[in-house]
Amino acid sequence: MKTLLGQILSVLVTAQFALGSFANGFIILVNCPDWIKKRKISLVDQIVTVLAISRIGFLWVALIVWYTAEYNSALNGITVFRITINITWTVSSHFTSWLATSLSILYLLKIANFSSLLFLYLKWRVKCVLLVILLGSLIFLVFQLIAISMYENVVSNEKEENMTWKTKPRYFVQVSNFTIYLVSILIPFIMSLISLVLLIFSLWKHLKKMQLSGKGSQDHSTKVHIRALQTVVSFLFLFAIYFFDTIISLWNFDKMLNKLILMFCNALVILYPSSHSFILIWGNKKLTQAFLSFLWQLKFQLRERSKLGVVSL
Repeated sequence: MKTLLGQILSVLVTAQFALGSFANGFIILVNCPDWIKKRKISLVDQIVTVLAISRIGFLWVALIVWYTAEYNSALNGITVFRITINITWTVSSHFTSWLATSLSILYLLKIANFSSLLFLYLKWRVKCVLLVILLGSLIFLVFQLIAISMYENVVSNEKEENMTWKTKPRYFVQVSNFTIYLVSILIPFIMSLISLVLLIFSLWKHLKKMQLSGKGSQDHSTKVHIRALQTVVSFLFLFAIYFFDTIISLWNFDKMLNKLILMFCNALVILYPSSHSFILIWGNKKLTQAFLSFLWQLKFQLRERSKLGVVSL
């Protein structure tokens, strides 16, 4: 497809891919040396680093899917290519969603203050909680991979028997795959939403306590609460866009949706992993300082090059 709209959306997708790759690559370059040299970094930095790695994989797959669908759809007829893309997309999307959700839960357990014994126990065992969540999420990943395998078997059987009119098995597998994906993405979204609500409630309690004591509201705990809330809210907003875009694309079993709608949905899917990474940089003091230092050095180098250019003239 070489229409003007297709070219504009391709530029948009490529720009999002470039920005997302830069942001996630920056996170990896900042955190990985400390992780390797010191053998010890904070739990937040560990999750953010692994999340950045998974998002780079997701961005590459999303870019390939876009250009394949818009410019060379014949590649989708190659079984090996289609299976590889589906598996890579599923795995990278899974870890992108669940690691970001784990980050929201970590913010809740580290920042919020509740007197509940259950919350205090979870706060004390935060590493185990996150490990259980990530290991438990693998159940959904396994079911998704099984659904992909079943779908490919149905497609291959239809080709071998030359009976493409038998759409019931394929439709059943597609519905099953859609249902599993819906559940696997809806659960982390709900968990992140619950974390947001509890963070808001914790902040409200803290502000009320500060007002009663007459200490004001601009203390360190309030600032930490607000920054965590901003990070989680932005994640949920972008995650919701990603969720609805992918659901619309997956629900189009019979190619009944307008192609223009599908094009916009496919173009916006990449917005979530690219934009949220910049928000993570902004919300992390260490990454923010490194990013500002990078910008300052870049500005200094450009200024020096411009001076050399003027002198040479």
